[in-house]
Amino acid sequence: MHARTLALATACGAALLAAAAAPAPPATAAGGQAPHRPVRAKAVTAADLLAKTRGCDRISRGKYRKDAGAKATVPVCAADGAVYWKADLDIACDGRKTTRCNRKTDPWFLPDTAFHQSDGKALDAARLPYVVVPAPSKIWKYPDSGIRGGGVVAVVHGSRVRYGVVGDTGPAKIVGEASYAMAESLGIDPDPVSGGVSGGVTYIFFSRSRATPIESRAAATRLGQNLARAFVAAN
Repeated sequence: MHARTLALATACGAALLAAAAAPAPPATAAGGQAPHRPVRAKAVTAADLLAKTRGCDRISRGKYRKDAGAKATVPVCAADGAVYWKADLDIACDGRKTTRCNRKTDPWFLPDTAFHQSDGKALDAARLPYVVVPAPSKIWKYPDSGIRGGGVVAVVHGSRVRYGVVGDTGPAKIVGEASYAMAESLGIDPDPVSGGVSGGVTYIFFSRSRATPIESRAAATRLGQNLARAFVAAN
């Protein structure tokens, strides 16, 4: 990553986390009295996130493929404390063996994930929305961008925004893979063999973030909404 881009991402990443962690000051009514009902923050929409990620300040040395044998067309981009790319969505079923994710439903099934639950067990792809990042290579090394296991991710498809975590690593030259649960939550066919979509998916990774515990959908969504709000608001 360029030194200037790294410095900017570090500063903005810290600002995003500070904004996400700090509680909003209570609004006051006439006479200085706080209202009984707190004002609910406006939800970040898919349109908000797509507008923010319209351009690309590329940080990867090259581009990634969407599938094995395809042309490398996907760059890794950076903006205001986050990195993102636009690709397809292939179904990841790796992790804990379940009725929906096993060797019968998925010929490529592996009973483990690169990152584990708080109890040390593999993640459950059928229940946990997670995203697969490419293994570090000369193209890009995800740890250099503050991305880690349990890091929070916003995934956009159509008009839907869903939040999850970085849950596994995949091939070093391919991007565009998310868990069964993530696909299902986005309205995408989650079948490991016939499901997924060929494009139109945006993945936004918030640097230096982490959902605790990693297996909590609620924790990822809560933190993701705050980080997305700060990301969209940043100049």
